[in-house]
Amino acid sequence: MSHQTQSEILVIGAGIIGVTTALALQADGHRVRLLDRKGVAAETSRGNAGAFAFAEVEPLATPGIMRKAPKWLLDPLGPLSLRPAYALQILPWMLHFWRATAKSRYDAAVNAQSGLMQLSQQALERLIARVSGEPLMRRDGQLQVYESRAQFEATLPTWEQRRRHGIAFRLLESREAIAEIQPGLSPRFTHAGYTPDWMNTVDPALWTEHLARAFVAAGGMIEIAEVTGVRAHADGVEVTTGAGTLRADQLVVAAGAWSHQIARMIGDRIPLDTERGYNTTFPTASFDLRTHLTFSNHGFVVSRIGDGLRVGGAVELGGLKLPPNYKRAELLVRKTVEFLPGFDPTGGTQWMGFRPSLPDSLPVIGRAPGAERVIYAFGHGHLGLTQSAGTAELVASLAARRTPAISLAPFAAQRF
Repeated sequence: MSHQTQSEILVIGAGIIGVTTALALQADGHRVRLLDRKGVAAETSRGNAGAFAFAEVEPLATPGIMRKAPKWLLDPLGPLSLRPAYALQILPWMLHFWRATAKSRYDAAVNAQSGLMQLSQQALERLIARVSGEPLMRRDGQLQVYESRAQFEATLPTWEQRRRHGIAFRLLESREAIAEIQPGLSPRFTHAGYTPDWMNTVDPALWTEHLARAFVAAGGMIEIAEVTGVRAHADGVEVTTGAGTLRADQLVVAAGAWSHQIARMIGDRIPLDTERGYNTTFPTASFDLRTHLTFSNHGFVVSRIGDGLRVGGAVELGGLKLPPNYKRAELLVRKTVEFLPGFDPTGGTQWMGFRPSLPDSLPVIGRAPGAERVIYAFGHGHLGLTQSAGTAELVASLAARRTPAISLAPFAAQRF
């Protein structure tokens, strides 16, 4: 890399996107300072399911979903629910969501998501090698289970779509075939799809912290600071915090569910909202889980975290301020007791996180429309961990004025 591309860069956000991006920028020769209001992996990156879900290329806004949405949204414990107290505030987001369900937009989103997934999978392998991260990985695949042939057959178009995008999988049509991969499931599950290349980290918080340590060891700086103002100039940016003003050549906004607040300081109104996700983590594994389990029709997963299990998922549209509804987490645990015979539901710790969600399920990655020195990298929904390494490489290319590995037009902030 030429000396002219080196610069001082501020990154706002020390979740998985921000930390991975800071590390990529540093590897490119930049001087990087990372800011976060709470610290490394203090929010959503701490408690997610730990999955690198490269097979998940289908956006939430699918054609026809609006016919099902009212029933789902009105069920406070359903897989997709809307808090009544937040209904008026999320109306603009829902309008964009409805537009994204058009077949042409859906197809374009799938293609864009697939390209980002392929890049992210390759980038993750490069990152694992660079930071000696293999001990923090699990390569056990993922099993998506169904309770009837009808449920299974309804998903075949999605599996065929994955095939077209180069995703490897096997379809299983008997309890015996399922048991070869994951014994001990309730016999109610008769069909499944298995994605062998699916990966997990042993713990998303530990993985993010591992990357942060590598960043600091190479000379990076991490500061806990609340950002109160951002000013972009032709020759740089100024970021105001409670401790004073910081100046840099470029700024990366990777603040997860709070990113739209930073973008508004720059003059951009981006329809970012939250998919509030709930889980319960059990410190010991009372069930012999051998792969990542996805219960699609119930909207949740079970994954191994450390020596224990994490049960979580579902989507609640409720913003950043309403108190958690932990009845959602309790319902998922009750279902797990039914689905995994012998599972012990005692001793768990509940958690709720704010997934930063955009209506078309694509993140914003690119330069701010009105501020050439500001790069956006946020809005990955429940795929932040999955797409972190790919996003980091794309941001590094933008910062160095290189042509990115994939087209960033589908991820532009201006698309709304």
